[in-house]
Amino acid sequence: MPHLLARDGTRLAYRVVGQGLPVMCLPGGPMLDSAYLGDLGGLSGSVRLILVDPRGTGESQTPDDLSSCRCDKLVDDVEALREHLGLERMGLLAHSGGANLAASYTARHPERVGELLLVTPSTIAVGITATSDDRREIVRRRQDEPWYGQVATAFESIAAGNATEDDWDAIAPFTYGRWDAAAQAHYADMEQRRKPDVAAAFGAEGAFDPEATRAALATFRAPVLLLAGELDLAGPAQVLADYAELFPAATFITQSGAGHFPWLDDPARFTRTITSFLM
Repeated sequence: MPHLLARDGTRLAYRVVGQGLPVMCLPGGPMLDSAYLGDLGGLSGSVRLILVDPRGTGESQTPDDLSSCRCDKLVDDVEALREHLGLERMGLLAHSGGANLAASYTARHPERVGELLLVTPSTIAVGITATSDDRREIVRRRQDEPWYGQVATAFESIAAGNATEDDWDAIAPFTYGRWDAAAQAHYADMEQRRKPDVAAAFGAEGAFDPEATRAALATFRAPVLLLAGELDLAGPAQVLADYAELFPAATFITQSGAGHFPWLDDPARFTRTITSFLM
């Protein structure tokens, strides 16, 4: 994989697939490497995807000082990569927890973001919180699934604050539109890549300033797309609609039948949505 050196000397890896409009892609997790994104359901057929392995993940170096993995500090890594690639402006696409970094980067460098695309985003950076009732409504929509009973029980344990590690594993089916063999393989691969210490550093104290970030995003005038999954337990659509309202003129779309990974649930619909917005 190609790489660059961050401002503190940490080796950062990325990969580029496709041709055309450059879109930097920030993975979620938080702090997963970009492998689980694949080529975003074939999106590389329309645009040039720059897929980032954040420091401490994938092919990027793990720094001796994990505090440098805190979300607000990673803004400098995104800016270093933009400069390395010689991009005056770029599309910025972020999934899940990566949206917190995208929001922080956009707040600090709005002039560098030509288009902002938030795919089933985490809302921590902007201080929006989904309630258990918000998520319970998503759970009820899956009651005809054969796995529903056991998984719903695990969800209620989590909602009550009594979660075990097994409970968190058990609710994985709720993050996919279909809990089929492909989804199970995707989930298992992601779990193998997780680094709990790096993920913990991402959200450490001081990582987020929601009030300041919201104020900055309220003045961001470039095009914004916020894409929710109809069945996404992690980011219920009604909550993400509130996120879209923070921007002066965001486009908000809910992909029907999709969970937290909409490019897996319906690749054709996902790519049509993204390319229509960008083109």
